[in-house]
Amino acid sequence: MSSRAYVGLGANLGADLLATLTQAAQALAALPDTRLLALSSAWRSAPIDAGGPDFLNAVAALETGLPPLELLDALQAIEQAHGRERPYRNAPRTLDLDLLLYGGLVLDTPRLTLPHPRLAERAFVLRPLLEIAPDLVRLATSEAWQAQRIERSGSIPH
Repeated sequence: MSSRAYVGLGANLGADLLATLTQAAQALAALPDTRLLALSSAWRSAPIDAGGPDFLNAVAALETGLPPLELLDALQAIEQAHGRERPYRNAPRTLDLDLLLYGGLVLDTPRLTLPHPRLAERAFVLRPLLEIAPDLVRLATSEAWQAQRIERSGSIPH
């Protein structure tokens, strides 16, 4: 049985952020028992609760047969392949892949919380998510995200 999952993609370290997001989208599409259904535009945004250069962000919609924790493991393996380090909370990153939604699953474990706990507060997640899944507008419960600086930065080849 498969589920629709939404994954946030972000990067703010490296010479070519668009290439990083493109490679990440290709890696998502290549996951076992997984199909890339949609990929948002790239969106540039300032870091929130952190320093460093602007992020380039996107959201991917997947149809996957991977259970949530296996999908999380696969996302973290893709991050590792792109040199992701976790020296401190909200550190700049070469690639960040966040499991935002997994079907209608609500989960709260030490490893994974679904829906993603800050999803409704972050323009860099909501703008690209609503671009590819406007029916999910019910998730935009906070108005704080509307004041965050974000701009569409073009499409991501995949």
